[in-house]
Amino acid sequence: MSVSNTPAPDGTFAGHAPAAALAEPVERVTARWVTGLVLVNVGINAAFFGPINVFIGQQAISIDAPAKEAILSLVTACGAAVSLVANPLFGALSDRTTSRFGRRAPWVLAGAVLATAALLAMSFSGAVALMVLFWCLVQLGANAAYAAITAAVPDRVPVVQRGGVGGLAAMGQTLGILTGAVFGAVVSGNFMVGYWLCAGALLFSVLPYLFHRNDPALPKSELESFRPRVFLKGFWISPRRYPDFAWAWLTRFLVNVGNQLTIVYLLFFLRDVIHHGDPATGVLVLTGIYAVMVMITAVVAGPWSDRVGRRKPFVIGSSATIAMAGAIMAFFPVWPGALAGAAVLGIGFGAYLAVDFALLTQVLPFAVSRGKDMGVINVANSLPQVVAPALALLAVNYWGGYRTLFLTAAAIGLLGAVFVVKIRGVD
Repeated sequence: MSVSNTPAPDGTFAGHAPAAALAEPVERVTARWVTGLVLVNVGINAAFFGPINVFIGQQAISIDAPAKEAILSLVTACGAAVSLVANPLFGALSDRTTSRFGRRAPWVLAGAVLATAALLAMSFSGAVALMVLFWCLVQLGANAAYAAITAAVPDRVPVVQRGGVGGLAAMGQTLGILTGAVFGAVVSGNFMVGYWLCAGALLFSVLPYLFHRNDPALPKSELESFRPRVFLKGFWISPRRYPDFAWAWLTRFLVNVGNQLTIVYLLFFLRDVIHHGDPATGVLVLTGIYAVMVMITAVVAGPWSDRVGRRKPFVIGSSATIAMAGAIMAFFPVWPGALAGAAVLGIGFGAYLAVDFALLTQVLPFAVSRGKDMGVINVANSLPQVVAPALALLAVNYWGGYRTLFLTAAAIGLLGAVFVVKIRGVD
C-alpha cells in the first residue's frame, strides 16, 4: 500500500491507527534497555574522543612531526564535515528501514561495525591521506549508530521518563569521553593499541542494546514511496510551520557555541594567562572536575524535571549557569577561578544535556521522521565545533584577548537561555 498524503501530527496517515513503531510510547522502558542505551553512548564517545584528543595527534607526530598541527587539523576537519551530513542522513534512512529487526538496531550494528573496522585500519595507516579516509569512515559509521540510538529515545521512552533517560544518556557520553582519556593515558604513546582499545569498546558496547532492543518493525505500508527530491527536501524543517522546533534548534546551537568557546583554548589560557606550571595536567584536572559535575547534575536534573513535569525552567537555568562559567573565567583569571569555572560549567552543562534533550524530543514534528529530525538537531551539536574555533581566534587575536573570549561565550550562552522562552508547546 502506497500513501502519498501528508502525515498527521502523530506521524501516521489518514485512516490509519499508528503502527507500534510510530505510536507515542506510553510504557516505561526497563532498566536493562536504558543500560544498553547508556553503553552505546559510552562506546561511541570513546571512539570519537580517544582519537581526537590523543591518538590522531600521536599518529601525526609519527608521520611528520613538524607538520603535526596541520595534519591534526586536516583529519579532524574532514571528519567533522562528514558528521554534519551523516547524522541527519542516517537518521532519515533509519526512519525508512523496514527490517524485521526494527528501524534503529540495524543501523546501530552496521555503524558500529564500520567504525570498528575503520579504527583498526587507521591504526596501520602510515600516510595522511589514509588517516583522512579512515577517520571519515569512523565518523560515518559512528554517526550512523549515534543517529539511530538517539532516535530510539523518542521511539520508545514515554515523555514522563525522558528527562531521567536523557540524564543517563548524558552520563554515558561523559563516561565515553573519560574512557577515551583513560585509553590515552594507559597506552603510553602507543596509538596503535589506543585505536584497538577504542574499536573494542565501541563494538562490545552495542551488544547489550542489540540483545534487548525493544525496536518494533515498521510495516512497509506506513511508508510513502521513495522520491529522492522529497527525501532531500525533508531535511529542511520550516521555522514558520514548526517554530518550536526551530527555537529549540537555535537555543541548542547557541549554548553549545558558548560551551565550546569556554573550553577550546583552555590549554593556552592556562599557559599564557594563568601561567600554570604544567598546563596539560591543569587541563586534565579541569576536565575531570567538569566531567564529574556533568554526570552528577545530569542524573539529578533529568528525573527532577520528569517529576515536576516541566522542562523550560531547567533549560533556562542551566543555560544561564553555563554563561556564568564564562564570566567567572573572564573576571577571575587565576587557578582557583579556573577550578570554579570548570565546576560551574559542568553543573550547567550536565543539567542542560539531560533536560534539553527531553525538551527536544517533545518538539519533533512527526513520529514517522524522528530519526531524521533528531539528526537535524544533532547538527546543532556538531556545527559549534566548527564555528567556535573561528570565533575564539578572532576574540583572542583581534578583539581583546581571553576576557573578550569568555565574555563572548557568556553572552552567547545567555542568548540561548533567553530564546528558550519562545518555545510554546512545552512547559
